[in-house]
Amino acid sequence: MTRRFATDVVTFYHPEFWGLPSADAVRDWASAHPEDFWGRVMDALAEAGVTGIELTFAPGDIESALRAFGSAPAFRRALAARGLSVVSAFVAGSDCPDWRVAGNLSAIVADAERRAAFLADVGAELLVTGLPMRTTFGSQPPFFVDAAYMTRMADIAHAVGEAVSRQGVRLAFHTESNSTLWYERDIDLFMALTDPRYVWLCPDSCHIALGGGDPVALARRHSPRIALAHWKDAIRPIDVELTIDETVFARQQPYMTELGTGIVDWKGWADAMSRTPGADTVLIELDEAADPVAALRAGRAVAAAVLA
Repeated sequence: MTRRFATDVVTFYHPEFWGLPSADAVRDWASAHPEDFWGRVMDALAEAGVTGIELTFAPGDIESALRAFGSAPAFRRALAARGLSVVSAFVAGSDCPDWRVAGNLSAIVADAERRAAFLADVGAELLVTGLPMRTTFGSQPPFFVDAAYMTRMADIAHAVGEAVSRQGVRLAFHTESNSTLWYERDIDLFMALTDPRYVWLCPDSCHIALGGGDPVALARRHSPRIALAHWKDAIRPIDVELTIDETVFARQQPYMTELGTGIVDWKGWADAMSRTPGADTVLIELDEAADPVAALRAGRAVAAAVLA
């Protein structure tokens, strides 16, 4: 099997990589100079030998690519000139319709269809999203991730999955820490409630481990529905109740680490991944690497060794 290595554009968000003082400065500069931003990202990807990218939240999002290149076909040509391609796009951004708000279904579907149209034009076939976040433990009134909640989420997932399938795009769900699709039980329940023709899974080995789960066991259970996976390592499960607000993603970071330096069973994970529909893509996720080229090369080496 010929495998391609990929990464999330978040890999390139570290201020040191850009010689800037903060993450806010990176976002501001990239917003003002989208062509320069993408040019440097593409050059770094080519240097690291990583040929696939997952678009995500700004500045590495769909809107930024369109500002830089004018259209999805032009973006595709620019990538192809460097031997690169889009693997997937993550549904992200402050303007995303909230799945928890009744009456938002038409807006949710329209937003997904817009993203799917871009993916189809750029030659990709996978739209990745997540379920809403949990609330901070102890909050009142309490919020329960129960069968009724998951049934509502499954109904929305079916509508979105069916809509994007008309454009040749599959919908896959990412297992984010502190979200309502985090614990093994969450994932098993959601998968049981959704139709495998329309709803796929994008497990993240790190986040599953951070929730105290076994990424390998989960991947084996759901291998027929894994369209893509995020390869990322964890130091240990999150052992405190974090406040779930806009800062929670940063406060999860200390529990994450580079591939091969944490608790994930990479040999078992590689074996499970080889049995999935997404086996031909290895997406190495490295949040905000100061030296992304070196970090991606190191991640590739770990993945290649266990896949061998």
